[in-house]
Amino acid sequence: MPHAFSLAEQADLLSTAEALAEAAREATLAHFRPQGGIGAENKLTSGFDPVTVADRAAEAAMREILATRRPQDGIWGEEYGVTKGTSGFTWVLDPIDGTRGYLSGTPTWGVLIALSEEGESKPGAPLMGVIDQPYIGERFVGGFGTARVTGPMGQAELRARAGGDLAQAVLFSTFPEVGTAEEGAAFARLAKQVKLTRYGTDCYAYALLAAGQIDLVVEAGLQPYDVAAPIAVIEAAGGLVTDWAGGPAYEGGRVLAAANAEIHAAAMAVLQG
Repeated sequence: MPHAFSLAEQADLLSTAEALAEAAREATLAHFRPQGGIGAENKLTSGFDPVTVADRAAEAAMREILATRRPQDGIWGEEYGVTKGTSGFTWVLDPIDGTRGYLSGTPTWGVLIALSEEGESKPGAPLMGVIDQPYIGERFVGGFGTARVTGPMGQAELRARAGGDLAQAVLFSTFPEVGTAEEGAAFARLAKQVKLTRYGTDCYAYALLAAGQIDLVVEAGLQPYDVAAPIAVIEAAGGLVTDWAGGPAYEGGRVLAAANAEIHAAAMAVLQG
């Protein structure tokens, strides 16, 4: 049976998430856009999956806060792995989603923070999430009855687009080369049927979907820390996120995020061929 959080518990969890986001903002901005650029290590022997001192500093700062405020909770972080908890809940942390963009100086990377149910081998369904863009100063929060963005333009409710025709849809993905050759071909079929396709915004695309600016985000090969926070924020804003077959997406893999059920069904039909 799902845990019923009291209003006080909800407030504490939201406050903790905000504290994590503030700590990660400070850590990431301290290293962003230095003269001459920032160096990075490559996690892969083939290809390029960078990690910087900022990734590690941001996750370390968030883990330090959780050790003080929520020591009973587990942590699933991109840089420092899994810490088991006893509460049945896990914080899913991606200290910089879009490290390639961070390295390049673009302002579309972000910090992803989610509170999820504890799963068997991976985090379970997300209950609350934060997508934070430190350089712009925008924070998207979803969960426990909250769906809001706070930033340079003030605070506003998050509300995904209603209805819509696939032929008029705006589609985002991080890379033109989506997943495997088969997955890329499916994405190409979908891209031919929408009005506009854009690339390279990492987690910021999911934030734009929750804010009612775009209709679809389609990706593949993702990890739990890539999607937990976006799922919570988008669902709180009235959208939906599944895998390409309509099942849960919180374990990663193929992800289809849509502003509404109508556009989701149309996109899924195309992806399935």
